[in-house]
Amino acid sequence: MSGEPPPAEGTNIEGESPEVEPTVETDEATITDDAELERTLGLSGGLAIGIGTMIGAGIFVFPGLAAGQAGPAAAGSFAIGAVVALLVALPTSELATAMPKSGGGYYFISRALGTLAGAVVGLSLWFGLVFATAFYLVGFGYYAVDTLAELGVAVGDGLVIPIALLFGAGFTVLNVTGTENAAKLQNGIVALLLSILVAFLGYGGLDAVGLIGESAAPEQFAPFGTLPILTTAALVFTSYLGFAQVATVAGEMKDPGRNLPLAMVGSVLAVGVLYVVTIFVATSAFGSETLAGFGKTAMVEVGRHYFGAAGAFAIVFGGLLATMSSANASILSTSRAIYAVSRDALLPKRASRINLRYGTPHVALGLAGGPILVLTATGSVELLAEVASFLHLIMYGLICVALIALRRNEPEWYDPDFRVPGYPLVPALGAICSFALIGFMELASQIVGVAIMLMTAGWYAYYARDVNLRGEL
Repeated sequence: MSGEPPPAEGTNIEGESPEVEPTVETDEATITDDAELERTLGLSGGLAIGIGTMIGAGIFVFPGLAAGQAGPAAAGSFAIGAVVALLVALPTSELATAMPKSGGGYYFISRALGTLAGAVVGLSLWFGLVFATAFYLVGFGYYAVDTLAELGVAVGDGLVIPIALLFGAGFTVLNVTGTENAAKLQNGIVALLLSILVAFLGYGGLDAVGLIGESAAPEQFAPFGTLPILTTAALVFTSYLGFAQVATVAGEMKDPGRNLPLAMVGSVLAVGVLYVVTIFVATSAFGSETLAGFGKTAMVEVGRHYFGAAGAFAIVFGGLLATMSSANASILSTSRAIYAVSRDALLPKRASRINLRYGTPHVALGLAGGPILVLTATGSVELLAEVASFLHLIMYGLICVALIALRRNEPEWYDPDFRVPGYPLVPALGAICSFALIGFMELASQIVGVAIMLMTAGWYAYYARDVNLRGEL
């Protein structure tokens, strides 16, 4: 079993110190001062968390946008995203079995690379998740309007943002009042979504290769050249942001040394295959130019093409479920990121207060929900997605660097149940690919991302420069 990093120390500007929470791990549970987390999650539960968080934007929001940028080669963009995610999933798995703590990537980086890196990543993760959640909510708004249209109620795109804002506020309140049944709901949504998608993509795939229906004239694979494949990969990487959520439940997993890496890698592979097949089927149905013209809900028209009104409604319903699931899970993740950095005294301790009635971090949820609603109101889907990707890619690159730093020094407390195969090549490639993908983003996204990182570094220097979170390397 893994050891325990040396305790964090020092105080912030308000005289608050990081909270020390000793952890005892057994094969049956992870025990802390606050709670005893039973190891009840198996491989299927871990896969459901990973797939459920990821399966959304890549299928239901991006196909039209991606096809407009890269043509059928957008399938290659999703494949590149999956490879980068896999290169990060393996180092994340090792770190999570060594340090099964809430906070995930933020915790690993702060303990391996120090407080400044931790503060920038932890606070940037807050903003990154805010941008991602706003992106999911805007997608949800479009699908809600399309659902009403399929039911014969034409309301127009003017209601997209109001609906997104209403449900964003609703999900925030729902998370404040407790989420005991959230896991069951998530598993149910994932099972229903996968059923819809496998049936739809199976039929569409057979049609696309000409085994059923009329074969269409093949479109040029990369009509816009090679560069758009990489810029599109940077845009659609938001679709893979969920795999690291599996690491946050390491303390509740049975046999984490085996099940955690399998759940992370398995969920990335499953979702990556679905994304690639989706683009292949969608561009075969219409051609990339027509598909791009359909915009953010292009898949509804693909469903209509193959199955008529029933297909359109199935995709609309699936898109509604997927964007709802992603938005709700991301609001919860955002609050947990704020909660983790607050417990480490990088934010005021009041941000990690727990609601006595509901047992949820209500202040953190408010700090998540407020900015999410402000960004949702802008409706700038591509910018929201890319800034979220930018900030997560910084974290993923630093996770790989953190693993290399810990392996090089091997402190006594570092004893993971799983070790990355192909070390040091895998984490080195994970870091290089994560940082390189940022270079293919739009300039506006890069500027916003860098501005957020500079702002978080400035906050650390002002508020918490005397706090030391780093383990003894």
